[in-house]
Amino acid sequence: MARPKSYRELIVWQKAMRLAGQVYRLSSRLPKSEAFGLVSQMRRSAISVPSNIAEGFGRLTDSQFRHFLGNARGSLYELQTQIELAHDLKFVSEEDFDRVMEQGSEVARIVNGLITSLKGSTESTHRANSASSANNANSAQQGRAE
Repeated sequence: MARPKSYRELIVWQKAMRLAGQVYRLSSRLPKSEAFGLVSQMRRSAISVPSNIAEGFGRLTDSQFRHFLGNARGSLYELQTQIELAHDLKFVSEEDFDRVMEQGSEVARIVNGLITSLKGSTESTHRANSASSANNANSAQQGRAE
């Protein structure tokens, strides 16, 4: 996968940032009694999504990037669970719930697609490296036999 110059160019990061902003605005309307509970958890989960995407982008290999995308996906699912709880407790309106869940689903689709594409590039690179290693080993054995 040819990477852009910056994680900020990744559409998934941009959408995850918009989602985090939406969660911060939404959580500011939750009861003050939830400041150290649900509000704090929602915000941590929300900012973890684009943060993990950015951190993974900065890693050296596609495999490492995939690992951090998996973390981002986990944080996203955690956030969706927290939003659902807030909705069930009547802290979040139906409209806000639907909007945030749809944004989260869109980010999840993109993250999943990126994980799949990186998995393919990692597997093909691994196969190429294995084939190259096998060819080198055969060449070395032939060189010794001659």
